[in-house]
Amino acid sequence: MTTTTSTTATGRRGWRQHRKGTVVRCGIGLEDFIGGDLLKLDLGRWLSDVEEHKALAIYSPHEGGYEGRYLNRLRYQGYQFLDLTARGLGDPETTLTKVHPVCPAHIGKQPIARWYFPPEVDYRLSLLPPNAKGLVVWIIEAKVLSKAELQFLALLPSLRPKVRVVAECGNWRKFMWKPLKEISGLTANEGA
Repeated sequence: MTTTTSTTATGRRGWRQHRKGTVVRCGIGLEDFIGGDLLKLDLGRWLSDVEEHKALAIYSPHEGGYEGRYLNRLRYQGYQFLDLTARGLGDPETTLTKVHPVCPAHIGKQPIARWYFPPEVDYRLSLLPPNAKGLVVWIIEAKVLSKAELQFLALLPSLRPKVRVVAECGNWRKFMWKPLKEISGLTANEGA
């Protein structure tokens, strides 16, 4: 947007001054006025990037709510979801792909117990209906994970082909995403 304005101001002695040629340039698009989330111009690119990269790092606005639109679009495509928080996840490799022990908190004089749970991803894959397209592991608060844990999540779709990974790695002014391999420091040929 380029505008040229002419301003008139009255000086100390009553005569008028003219300024011409003030140019204002803005990088504003239509989605800034209407709301980019209402236009949904990028949902097709979202679906193709989920299929192409198989593991994405997303950045959503602080006020929240935007990620639900993208989650619903994947749900409409036939994906099932496993929602996890990174803060209580522990070691992602052990929790998601191996039989792992869980020690529940004991209160007072109760005996200390250890329970063993099946791998979360394998268990959920076994429960998928036959018409499901796959399983999306959606991890919130993934910004607390280390590089090694993010690298495992980036490689998880190559270990389990029907799995897609979406990790919420931070916040940004608008909803955006990048391949998780790029965020975690893996190159394209290391992930293949």
